[in-house]
Amino acid sequence: MSAASQARKRLDRDRLEIVAFERGHFTSYSACGIPYWIGGAVKERDKLVARSPDQHRDAGIDVRMRHEVVGIDLDKREVVAHDLIGGGEVREGFDHLVYATGAVPVTPEWASIPAAGIFGVQTLDDGAAIHDWLDREPTPQRAVVIGGGYIGVEMAEAMVLRGLDVTLLEKSPEPMAKTVDPEVGALVRKAIGEMGIEVVTGAHVEGIGTKDGRVREVLTPGGAVPADIVVLGLGVRPNSALAADAGLPIGVTGGVRTDRRMRVVGVDGVWAAGDCVETRHLLTGDPVHVPLGTHANKQGRVAGINIGGGYATFPGVIGTAVTKVCNLEVARTGLTEKEARRAGYAFVTASVESTSRAGYYPGAAFMTIKLIAERRTGTLLGAQIVGRTEAAKRIDALAVAVWNRMTVEEMTGLDLSYAPPFAPVWDPVLIAARKATDAVHSAM
Repeated sequence: MSAASQARKRLDRDRLEIVAFERGHFTSYSACGIPYWIGGAVKERDKLVARSPDQHRDAGIDVRMRHEVVGIDLDKREVVAHDLIGGGEVREGFDHLVYATGAVPVTPEWASIPAAGIFGVQTLDDGAAIHDWLDREPTPQRAVVIGGGYIGVEMAEAMVLRGLDVTLLEKSPEPMAKTVDPEVGALVRKAIGEMGIEVVTGAHVEGIGTKDGRVREVLTPGGAVPADIVVLGLGVRPNSALAADAGLPIGVTGGVRTDRRMRVVGVDGVWAAGDCVETRHLLTGDPVHVPLGTHANKQGRVAGINIGGGYATFPGVIGTAVTKVCNLEVARTGLTEKEARRAGYAFVTASVESTSRAGYYPGAAFMTIKLIAERRTGTLLGAQIVGRTEAAKRIDALAVAVWNRMTVEEMTGLDLSYAPPFAPVWDPVLIAARKATDAVHSAM
C-alpha cells in the first residue's frame, strides 16, 4: 500500500488506475505491534491499522479485500485471483505490477497438524486468532513458545502478561542467536529467566502431542513440556512461490530479485517490495533477506515513486533492529562476529557496561554495549546493546556510524547530547567507542 499511495500522489485517477488485491481482512497495519496487542499493552486491535480499506478507496485505490491472487500471467499481463467471499475467478490486466506478498512463517512438518491451540504469528489475522483463542478458552495455564528470535521473545512476553506460565524453547545455545553474539544472548537469557519465563536452550522439538483434537504438550529429547497453547516463532521465509511460478527471478535467499529502484530484474513493468524480496547488505555486498517493516515501507515508497514517474532508489540494509521483553531492551546493527568472520573481516571487539543516565540521577539503569571494529582501519562493523531502561534506541546513533563508515576513533569525538536525566557525561556510546579504539590500536 506504500507503493500504491506514492503512485497515486503522483498520478491522478485519470492517468493511473490502481487495483490492490488482499487475501486477508486488513490493510496497512503494523504486524510488529501484534505481540503488544495480544499482551494487552495495546488495548484495541484497530489501533494497529494505519489506514483501512475504505480510506484507501477514498484516496483513489480500488482495494479488493478477501481476494487471493493465485496466478500471474506475464505474457497476457494479467493476474488471476479467487474471490474468497463471493466465489469465482477474477482476472485483472496490468501495465505495472507490484508484487508485495510479504513472508510466510517457517512451519516444520511436526507443527502442521490439525489441532487447536497451535499458532503462527505473521499477519493481523494470525494475531486476531490468538487473541480470540485466549479470550475464549476458559482456563489456559501453560504456553510454549518455540523459537527464541524476535517474534519468539516478544510472544513469550505477551503470554506472561496474559497470566500464563511460559516456556521458551530455543535450539541454539542462547536466545536471539541470529541477532546477537552468544555472550549478549546469555545476558538476554538471564534477564528473561528473571522475569519468570523458563528458557530451555539446546532444545530440539520432535513433535507436538495432542488429545481430543487439542494441543497438550511439546515433545523434546529432554521430555514433554505441557502446553495449552503453542506459538511458533521459528522465523519466516520470503513468500515468493507465486513469483517463481510466474517465472520471476528468485535469489539465493529465496526472495525476489530486484534492482535499486525495486524493479524485478529482467522483467519490464514488474516491481517487488517488502519481506518477499532479496536485498543487499551494505557492509558485505551479499544478498540478504531481512524481513522488517522499516525496509518494507521504504521499498514500497521507492517502487511507488518510480511507477508514478519520479526517481528513487533503495540502497540496501545494515541489519538494524530492536526489540524488548518486559523491561529488557535488545538492539543490534551492522554485523555480528559470526557475520563479520563469514564476510572475511579481521576485527576487534569491545564491550562496556554503563548507565542510561547519570549514576546519581533517579532511574539510572545499567546497559551493556558491544562494538565490532575492523582490525586495521577501525571502521565500525557492528554494535549490540542490552539494557533495561532507555538503552536500545542508542543503537540509532551507532547505525548512523555504521552506515557512514565511521571509525571508532572518529566516534569518540561525536557531539552527543548530555544532561543527567538522559545520559552520563560520557554517553555509553562514547565509552564503548573509546574502548574499541584502544582495542584497534593494540592490534596494530
